[in-house]
Amino acid sequence: MLTWLAVGIGGALGSMARHGVNRIVAEQWPSLRFPLATTLINLAGCFVLGALAGFLATGRVSLTLNWREFAFVGVLGGFTTFSTFGFETVTLLRSGAVGYSINAGRSCDVRTPA
Repeated sequence: MLTWLAVGIGGALGSMARHGVNRIVAEQWPSLRFPLATTLINLAGCFVLGALAGFLATGRVSLTLNWREFAFVGVLGGFTTFSTFGFETVTLLRSGAVGYSINAGRSCDVRTPA
């Protein structure tokens, strides 16, 4: 039961943070067609997720299962969202902004060398 609460509370906090970034970007660049907020959110979320996972793997940070679920599934899951990225990319394609949609896709395509 505690895990469900941790995920729910973390998800609410992550979603509110994502909404805040969306609002800030929209206020700063109201005519911007490129999904900058989603790109920034996903890059920041990936960085934090990778850093936290690395700290856990090396033993620099120790978290109980509930705190890991809160951070990874809740906060980071609520903050980053692939569905928003997909929706915005399709919206850009449908509006004729093919170049923007391709660049949005490239910004979220992170590959590691083989």
